[in-house]
Amino acid sequence: MKLQSRVAEAEKIVNHHFEDRNLIVSAITHPSAVEGKPVSASYERLEFLGDSVLGAMVATDLFELFPQMDEGELTTLKVSLVSGFTLSKVADQIGIGPLIVFGESEKGTGARGMHSALENVYESIVGALYLDAGYDVTHDFVSRTLRPYMKPEIAKKPISPKSRLQEVTQRDLRCAPEYKLVGEEGPAHKPTFTSVVFVDGRRVGRGKGSSKKESESEAALDALQNLGYQSKDELNPMTGDLAQPADDQQ
Repeated sequence: MKLQSRVAEAEKIVNHHFEDRNLIVSAITHPSAVEGKPVSASYERLEFLGDSVLGAMVATDLFELFPQMDEGELTTLKVSLVSGFTLSKVADQIGIGPLIVFGESEKGTGARGMHSALENVYESIVGALYLDAGYDVTHDFVSRTLRPYMKPEIAKKPISPKSRLQEVTQRDLRCAPEYKLVGEEGPAHKPTFTSVVFVDGRRVGRGKGSSKKESESEAALDALQNLGYQSKDELNPMTGDLAQPADDQQ
C-alpha cells in the first residue's frame, strides 16, 4: 500500500484530516523504516506525548463515569485500559495494523513485533491528533475506541499472570505455554520452587516461589515482560483483565 493510501485510511479511522501531514506520517512509521533519519520521522516522540495525553483522558473519563469507585479500583481499570495488551487489541480491531510502515529489519519479528507496533502507533496517533486537532477531536477518538471496554467489573476481577500469558500466546502464536518445575530447595517446612515456562518450544520465563503455583505465576510474569506484552511497571498479578465490549458475550 502506498504511503498516500495509508495516510488517507488513517484519517478515515480517526475521522480527521490532518493539516500537518507530517504528523500522521510519523505516527504510522516504525523506527526501523527511517533508520538514520531524525527521531521525529518515526512514531517515537509522538508516542511519548500520546501516552501522557491518553492517560489523562482515560483517567478523566473513568473518574466521571464511575463516581462510586475508589482510587484503587480506578487505578486497576485505568491500567487495564492503557496497557499494551488492550491498546494493541483495539488498534488491530480498528484497522491500524495494515497501515504501519515497517523497515526490512522489523518485518521478520512476527506477532510480537506487530503487537508492540500496534500499541505504539495507537499512542502516537493520539499524540498526533492532539497536536493537529486539539483536545476535543482527540478525546472523541479515544472515547470511541476505548469506551466500550470501560466496564466496572474489570476493576474487581484481576487476571492471573498465567491466564494472561495463555491468552496472548494462543492469540498471537497459536500455542499454549508449558510449565516445568526445574528446582526445589530449602527445608521441608519452607521450600523454594523454581519453574520455567516454554512457548513454542522456547524457554521464555523463569520464576521462584514458596509453592509450585507461585513459581509458575512468577515465570509467567517474567515471560510476559520478555515477550514484550507488559512493561516492568505493569508486572503485577492484580493488573485488571482486558474488558470486552458491552455487546461481546464471549
